[in-house]
Amino acid sequence: MTAPEASAATISNLLTETRRYPAPEEFTAQANFSAVEWEQADADPIGFWAQAAARLEWAEPWHTTHSWEPVTEDADGELSVPRAEWFAGGKLNVAVNCVDRHVAAGNGDKVALYFEGEPGDRRTISYAELQREVSKAANALTELGIGEGDRVVIYLPVIPETIIATLAVARIGAIHSLVFGGFSAEALRFRVEDTEAKLLITTDGQFRRGAAVAVKGNADAAVDGVPSIEHVLVVRRTGDATPGIAWTPGRDVWWHDTVDVASDVHVPQAFDAETPLFIIYTSGTTGKPKGLVHTSGGYLTQASWSHWAIFDAKADDVHWCTADLAWVTAHTYEIYGPLSNGLSQVIYEGTPNTPHTARHFEIIERYGVTTYYTAPTLIRTLMTWFPAGVPTEYDLSSLRLLGTVGEAINPEAWVWFHTHIGRGQTPIVDTWWQSETGAAVMAPVPGISTLKPGSANRALPGLSTLIVDDDGTPVPFGEGGYLVVDRPGPGLARTVWGNPERYRDSYWARFWKQGYFFSGDGAKWDADGDIWVLGRVDDVINVSGHRLSTIEIESSLVAHPAVGEAGVVGVTDAITGQAIAAYVIPAQRSQGVEAEDPAYWLGLRDELTTVLREHVAAQIGPIAKPRDVVVVPDLPKTRSGKIMRRLLGDISDSRPLGDVTSLQDETAPARIERIVRAGRALNR
Repeated sequence: MTAPEASAATISNLLTETRRYPAPEEFTAQANFSAVEWEQADADPIGFWAQAAARLEWAEPWHTTHSWEPVTEDADGELSVPRAEWFAGGKLNVAVNCVDRHVAAGNGDKVALYFEGEPGDRRTISYAELQREVSKAANALTELGIGEGDRVVIYLPVIPETIIATLAVARIGAIHSLVFGGFSAEALRFRVEDTEAKLLITTDGQFRRGAAVAVKGNADAAVDGVPSIEHVLVVRRTGDATPGIAWTPGRDVWWHDTVDVASDVHVPQAFDAETPLFIIYTSGTTGKPKGLVHTSGGYLTQASWSHWAIFDAKADDVHWCTADLAWVTAHTYEIYGPLSNGLSQVIYEGTPNTPHTARHFEIIERYGVTTYYTAPTLIRTLMTWFPAGVPTEYDLSSLRLLGTVGEAINPEAWVWFHTHIGRGQTPIVDTWWQSETGAAVMAPVPGISTLKPGSANRALPGLSTLIVDDDGTPVPFGEGGYLVVDRPGPGLARTVWGNPERYRDSYWARFWKQGYFFSGDGAKWDADGDIWVLGRVDDVINVSGHRLSTIEIESSLVAHPAVGEAGVVGVTDAITGQAIAAYVIPAQRSQGVEAEDPAYWLGLRDELTTVLREHVAAQIGPIAKPRDVVVVPDLPKTRSGKIMRRLLGDISDSRPLGDVTSLQDETAPARIERIVRAGRALNR
């Protein structure tokens, strides 16, 4: 495999055809972090992380900030497993840092959580109330036999109990693993069995897309016969709307009968900095999910500092990260980051178009959201719903900073986000990071960085990234290759649960001689040394020997006014080896019953195919023209907003679909398949 390449002309066009956005003057004057401090961090990264850790409350100080054992090769050619340690000897309690210390500082009355349920129910929870609720849950978990090192799987929607349970597990030194509430019983069972969890926390049901959906049945199927499970703790969320749930006496217990009646006083214990905090599983877009282990002191240090710096966190902020709480985005920037910094934040249970497409605008206005962190997928969707911008009846003037996460953002979507949601005034922090890194690695820093639509800029203070070729040699500015982290932070996952060799082989073995962590992404430097992420290297398409980035072609397609979203995959071609198939969602489409008819989408395909092929050829080159253009109502996406291109490839090549349990909407592939089959029948 050769290093992924990108069209130099395309990158150049992105820089010349879109503005560079300087930080507003007020950010430069009032930003939390300065350019001078950044220079100091680069000069002494270990000292920098020691200062970042000092922002937290430690019960006992550490004696060694960082130690590292790289991969080495023995006489038999076997590679060792790498080992990192941060803040050795230090002890802290993660939940205390997120809740108790703010109450002790006199901020108990400050709002910690604004909860908005999909049906419209609301709840406001102060830090003092959150402390009491977390203490109750900690006492209840202890009564259920959960202690230090035990694993607890949390299978809940975005409700306050999810955050309360998460913090309670951390408070008693146990290890949590959050699972998306829309996952199937099979996906949940894998995680329960892999972690050997003693407790599953779930709910009777959840509200999703305007309906109450039963959940307890999935939970029962997942734990049936699993020997490690001792109890299933059930939150009553949907009640009579999901009747007839099964109940196993002795195993199943209600939250309101267990947690709500527990004492609200709990004396926390401090734990070693390397105590495992949580296990998070990769989304499953490729291969078997890996259970990544993150530890307490290092993870919280990087999560807290990075949230404070890149979101320029202020005491009066109302932060909203739109991710589901099960994803790493939410762990870091919806639970541990904002709460460790004492902020108020919004959590929303439902989908962005229930009961109407402006629901997010409504929520931003209602709570006075100041920082809004979401996925490029949602931004592109909003573009199709509101091509002219935010309706005038919604006031978004409270917003002062925007952020994106999950995948590289197309420049066109960046500009729309900035112009219409940000009123042309707010900075956008386009963050690059992974479940593996635990926190943002590359992002603009407000008040310092010049913003480039579509670029993640460069590594944050105390971190370093490089773009290298197949041999691990850094490539010159203007060229592309593999994105590696040559200086990770304390938030980096320590291992894969139960399989340290897989951790080594997945992330370190490729460039072990250089000591680089391999991200799996391709990227390109521009002439200034800023980085443009091109997507997974397994999403590089080889057409007649020409290696093309899926995200580059997708960006070209989305730049056309007729396209709202696009997913590009390589498909089998007898002549060229691979050909390009482009699945596009039109910018404007019918919402009526005719949209369920494949003929409707085939008609749009006939209108757009020639136009889009010529558009891509003009922007990138004739070699990048899609062989197939498929117009669809939606794309298969994980709950974190990533397009599962693998499924599009399976559909194009008529292969059986793989695992779809991590999808936002498991029905999407079937709708796409019907359109593809209808198109093939029409072309015969």
